[in-house]
Amino acid sequence: MKTTGTNPDIEIIYEDNHLLAVSKPRGLLSQEDYSGKPDLLNLCKEYLIREYNKPGDAFLGLLHRLDKPVSGVMLFAKTSKAAARISEQIRQRTVKKIYLAIVEGSAPKNGMLTHYLKKQKNTNFTEVVSPQTKGAKRAELMYDRLEKNGDFSLLRITLITGRPHQIRVQLAKEGLPIFGDRKYGSGKNKHIALHAGALIVKHPVLKKEVILTSKPPSVFPWTLFDYSKIR
Repeated sequence: MKTTGTNPDIEIIYEDNHLLAVSKPRGLLSQEDYSGKPDLLNLCKEYLIREYNKPGDAFLGLLHRLDKPVSGVMLFAKTSKAAARISEQIRQRTVKKIYLAIVEGSAPKNGMLTHYLKKQKNTNFTEVVSPQTKGAKRAELMYDRLEKNGDFSLLRITLITGRPHQIRVQLAKEGLPIFGDRKYGSGKNKHIALHAGALIVKHPVLKKEVILTSKPPSVFPWTLFDYSKIR
């Protein structure tokens, strides 16, 4: 397994001349903010500068983000051409994003959720609102329940839209808060059990499908489930 050799160290899932995909650890910022804490974008730039002896800064296009508590696949572009082409795929919703989540409660075997969401910028809180609410945005996702273990259900989630905190808010609205997500109704004060398990994208130059995958962290409650059985 190749890693960035940074602090914290980051697993590299895929790399070529155009793309860099890594497995973001939970608790790490996707990009720099006011706090000055380490962030994935700058750590990956640090890796590129050292690995390829680049003078000065390295170009690395941020194509999407994961919330700080969320782990899993993140894809970056190493050229402006790749960044533009992948960004267009994201706008056209042809990039497939699959998440794993452990929720509290017994989830139905599958479901399609549609809500209208609005983010309150001053509190960084997203709420479900009526379609007529000013600033409301339609949010859609599909899910399958893969396994149950006691009071927990393991879900595989396919995002149709990409809204701030979308998965967390929509599942909580259905009475299925994600384990550890105190912000949206979980009774557990732990790390959020939400993981970006796969990203499927068309390569910006080779035009072939690229499937990027990442296993959840080996900590509770993820250890309640056997991922070797999941396809």
